[in-house]
Amino acid sequence: MEKTALISGAARGIGLETVRILLESGDYSVLIADIDSDRGEKAKKVLSGQFGSKKVDFITADIATEAEVDKTVSCCESVFKGLTLLVNNAAVNKPSHPADLSLEEWNRVLAVNLTGPFLLSRRCLPLLRASRGSIVNICSTRALMSEPGTEAYSASKGGLAALTHALAMSLGPEVRVNSISPGWINSAGEPLTLQDNRQHPAGRVGVPRDVAAMVAYLASDQAGFITGQNFIVDGGMTRKMIYTE
Repeated sequence: MEKTALISGAARGIGLETVRILLESGDYSVLIADIDSDRGEKAKKVLSGQFGSKKVDFITADIATEAEVDKTVSCCESVFKGLTLLVNNAAVNKPSHPADLSLEEWNRVLAVNLTGPFLLSRRCLPLLRASRGSIVNICSTRALMSEPGTEAYSASKGGLAALTHALAMSLGPEVRVNSISPGWINSAGEPLTLQDNRQHPAGRVGVPRDVAAMVAYLASDQAGFITGQNFIVDGGMTRKMIYTE
């Protein structure tokens, strides 16, 4: 059966790799939503060349606003006539000491990282109920542990983890809802040191496909008994005790 996915923030990194892994399965058509129109159009062109123009489309959208969310989902309805999977991946970060973090910056981070996923989930609900589909929220290990200056980002991701299990209770059994909390994912392909890799119990820093593969699994029928859960994909770092000697 033909499946359809809407993935926010999918012009790069984890989102783009998730688009790719779903298209590689041959089961999905995918709508990319991203605020970066140049990257989004480039991704559409490349992926259309590989998988066919009917399998992938792109829309420029700021998912922090209700009007943009409605425009995005209306596009999905028009192009693909339905929806099987929603991946709430779009996120922003404004690292700042709390004494210097402006209310405007705080509100923007929460608007994109937390309000956006709620708005998209609410708007997509009729489509997902009709297909008995699922939602996967891309959370973060910052929902569980923090670095200095990450108050807005950590709060937004903690809220997203809680929104995940709340939605799972409200939307089940028709719609399953889960989240993934990535740790260090080298999305930009930056050079890494031996220590960068060795400090991870898994022996390496993560790559976008590590997370994308989990998204594909959680959206599959094999995960039909899984809902309301947060899956940590971090190479074991949140289980590692670290003390300064």
